[in-house]
Amino acid sequence: MSHDQSQEKLVRMANQIATFFLSQPEEVRAEGVATHINKFWEPRMRRHLFEHIDLGGAGLLPLVIEASTLIRRPEARVGSGVGVGDEAAEGGSGGKGVVAGESLSEPSIPETSS
Repeated sequence: MSHDQSQEKLVRMANQIATFFLSQPEEVRAEGVATHINKFWEPRMRRHLFEHIDLGGAGLLPLVIEASTLIRRPEARVGSGVGVGDEAAEGGSGGKGVVAGESLSEPSIPETSS
């Protein structure tokens, strides 16, 4: 896969996450996108995302750009971003995965009354 194809795939994936969170209350959208990317994207993917954003972020939805201020850059120290657990914030070994009982679901999104 060429660099352009992998960049297109990264943009598409980030936009899919943002599209999901556009259905959520406005006050949790950016944090939801950032939390998902911080939890589920490996450092290499986040590094490529920031490289793309630093070059202008062509093709990314505005919500991805907004959320990028909450996404932990790969070179940042553990616990400095949104969506890291207590163990990671304390410098622990990181997640254990579903085998150890961790959930892959998103954090609860507060319901709002209409």
